[in-house]
Amino acid sequence: MEQRTIERMGRDVSVVGLGTWQLGADWGAVEADDARATLDAAVEEGITFFDTADVYGDGRSEQFCGELYRAHPDLLIATKMGRRVEQLAANYNRDNFRTWNDRSRENLGIEQLDLVQLHCPPDGVFEVDEVFAALDAMVSEGRIRAYGVSVEKCAQALSAIARPNVSTVQIILNCFRLKPLEQVLPAAQAAGVGVIARVPLASGLLSGRYDENTVFAPEDHRNYNRSGEAFDVGETFAGVPYEVGVGAARELARLVDPGTSLAQFALRWVIDQPGVSTVIPGARNPEQMHGNVASASLPPLREEQLAGVRDVYDRLIRPHVHNRW
Repeated sequence: MEQRTIERMGRDVSVVGLGTWQLGADWGAVEADDARATLDAAVEEGITFFDTADVYGDGRSEQFCGELYRAHPDLLIATKMGRRVEQLAANYNRDNFRTWNDRSRENLGIEQLDLVQLHCPPDGVFEVDEVFAALDAMVSEGRIRAYGVSVEKCAQALSAIARPNVSTVQIILNCFRLKPLEQVLPAAQAAGVGVIARVPLASGLLSGRYDENTVFAPEDHRNYNRSGEAFDVGETFAGVPYEVGVGAARELARLVDPGTSLAQFALRWVIDQPGVSTVIPGARNPEQMHGNVASASLPPLREEQLAGVRDVYDRLIRPHVHNRW
């Protein structure tokens, strides 16, 4: 597995990581044995970067990641904090940070967390110096080794990158979300800030497995958050209307070489973007994990394939997402 260096952390991470939202909640039920088998398969495949959050299953995902870390302490476990309260800038403060951090350290069973990310905070947070001073203090106190920010919008990412001690920015980047290529990735690369690419398969649309008749479980966010009822709609299908995404995925499938799945093609597209440190697809079982990891061994996409992705984006996707995030 290729490793890429996050300069501001001084750590290498596998170019394909694992997002573990699905092991906690909001993607339909995942049994504990399946969650553990998926994590074990990830380690066997050479994955060294695991992304979780304190709200995924109210700590369930963190607990699974903590079990894995105790068996493999060389892994990098990144968690997130901030979504346990009403999303007001004032709630991103020193006291709450310490409370959330204590809870994550307990869930993970780790005294000093490798990487803690603010979990898609509201706009006002990025301008508050005290927020970042509080995070700096947590590093000095040994609570965390480094911190980053998970964002919804490119403008938020650019604000975070300008902060001198922000180590990573996590942002939605996929064949249906090309805007980060314009400014965010070049700025991060120039500053030595790691880029964690999330939602790389647009909540499964870019797997090519769904059609107009697919039905998702009631507890699956692809059912209950299609219009942003629970959180930012950009997190569900990357903000693309479902039927539009199904049609666009069919067009992208024509660009895929024989023997490669659309999901692997889509992950390879993310890997090929300059500035990306790691891409974090989710997986519900070892089979999905193995398929995702195979993208890292594919050759870089050809120019005509990259141009084809851009064409599909410009014709079908851009009007729905480009000016929103």
